Amino acid sequence: MTMSDGRELDLQLHLLDRQVQDPDRRMICKVDDLELELDASGRPYVTAILAGPRALGPRLGGRLGRWMAAIAGRLATPEESEIPRIDFAQVTEIGSAITIARTSDELNVAPLEGWLDRHVIARIPGSLHESE
Repeated sequence: MTMSDGRELDLQLHLLDRQVQDPDRRMICKVDDLELELDASGRPYVTAILAGPRALGPRLGGRLGRWMAAIAGRLATPEESEIPRIDFAQVTEIGSAITIARTSDELNVAPLEGWLDRHVIARIPGSLHESE
């Protein structure tokens, strides 16, 4: 992919599996997959970042990928019927993490990850870095 500043990016190397963070550097989600479209000349470009297990499952493939996507689909509420996506126009920086213009509070990108953080991860001793 060619950026507007002329840089060439390898989508797998520079985007997939990177952390997505808001302007305050708070983690929102990971880039689990990308949504692509074709321009008038037939060249693909990224239109959105897809997040969550329903986006990652098909990318993983096989039994594990199908299992992951199916369970996430069953746990999703009717409001979460779509795969969480972030419009690529929101991306402000691509580095070791992908920074977007909107805050994590403005997005409901990874409700399952948020639920896991609150109800599972937070109960693990030391997970909240109390001693730091």
